[in-house]
Amino acid sequence: MNKNLAFNNTFALLGPAFSTATSATAIENPQWVIRNTTLASQLNLELHTAEDNQYLKPFSGNGVIEGSEPVAMVYSGHQFGHYVNQLGDGRGLLLGEIETPTGKWDIHLKGAGPTAYSRMGDGRAVLRSCIREYLGSEALHALGVPTTRALCITTGDETVWRETKEHAAMLLRVARSHIRFGSFEFFHYNKQIEQVKQLADYCIDQYFPDIVETCDSNCYASFLTHVVKRTATMIAHWQSIGFAHGVMNTDNMSILGDTFDFGPYGFLDDYEEGFICNHSDPSGRYAFNAQPSVALWNLNALARSLSSLINEREIKTALESYQYELLNYYSGFMRAKLGLEEKQDNDQSLCNELLQLMQASSADFSNTFRALGTVQVEDKSHPLRNHFIDRKQFDAWLCKYQQRLKSEHRSVTDRHQLMNQINPKYILRNYLAQQAIEQAENGDFSGLEKLVKLLSRPHDEQPEFESYAKSPPSWGKRISVSCSS
Repeated sequence: MNKNLAFNNTFALLGPAFSTATSATAIENPQWVIRNTTLASQLNLELHTAEDNQYLKPFSGNGVIEGSEPVAMVYSGHQFGHYVNQLGDGRGLLLGEIETPTGKWDIHLKGAGPTAYSRMGDGRAVLRSCIREYLGSEALHALGVPTTRALCITTGDETVWRETKEHAAMLLRVARSHIRFGSFEFFHYNKQIEQVKQLADYCIDQYFPDIVETCDSNCYASFLTHVVKRTATMIAHWQSIGFAHGVMNTDNMSILGDTFDFGPYGFLDDYEEGFICNHSDPSGRYAFNAQPSVALWNLNALARSLSSLINEREIKTALESYQYELLNYYSGFMRAKLGLEEKQDNDQSLCNELLQLMQASSADFSNTFRALGTVQVEDKSHPLRNHFIDRKQFDAWLCKYQQRLKSEHRSVTDRHQLMNQINPKYILRNYLAQQAIEQAENGDFSGLEKLVKLLSRPHDEQPEFESYAKSPPSWGKRISVSCSS
């Protein structure tokens, strides 16, 4: 076994109130589906593309890595607005934390079998959901969005029943933390106030050590303020790239503002502000345009869970910072997408006008912004107009945009280069993920490998993948994704 993989188990040391020691249930005759050798290298691990199987057994539940102490974490949460008192890791195990050149990382095995929190479930993940999490987390990472990562997927002979018979699989998730808003809710609503404080102290010590040195009053209020800011930044990122999470329950919200627990997510194809990516969400609670307000709702739920440590005035102050942080980051991202360096008062209205035109014409979100990088200030017209129903209205907007560009002091070449660095040419379109999944379910993982390679460089011109940048066929725009996994 690789001697570089040395585990700490600080969360397990919090005691049995916070987790339950559990062993993984093996998948028989395991095999690799995919390995993230780039991430492994960053973590100082040896996970080679050659048939090096030193980790195959422990990452498929067929053994325990020396030093790890697998535990299932307890938490609760608001699911679609309704409080559920006990959830917990029903199919995943925190193996421990490792120290690396890039900091401390949790290592978590998803699909590891039944735990004390499985609630009659089999504790398994299926191949399609593991592939979607692998693709989604790596795609967001390449786009610069705070997110958990995926180190590998394993599968074997075992099948499980969901809507139909599917291949069981395990995913190894790497995260800075697996503590959720719902982790605090569990202890708050069960009136375990000492555990709320213990968990908050742990978070400050492990993830926000500067708080103790810099806060001049209540460190717990400072902790909440940090979570608010990080959450606002994450949501601004999501909105700027057209990412819909799909299930923003409080148990799916990381206290570090990282994208967490990938379910029926989706990236926008046509711009549709009310896009719903989860067919289990008919009311649109977690629609694309609802994400900013839902995040604030969830932060309010977290704040209530910290109310034994923070007074009402401090809570109000922390939560009031959300809107400022969200708008500040979002407007900055959108200015950059338009190639605008110098902030001006009308920039957001210019962006909003474009989004309204895109909505009316079902224009492709990513391709529209990518194409704006080719606009010249002296152009009388632009090929983008052909993608809009009201071309005169687009021409009028283009004239405003060109006038705004004239006030910039960067060269055209610099602007175009910088716009291409923030507006991706390639995104994880649902139909591309579905094609890779269908291939993998038939034992062919080459499509998955190809898609991962493409998405690792989303902003670069990759001529061999040119077809992947096109808007999807009509059947590929309405693929229904559910919470079932």
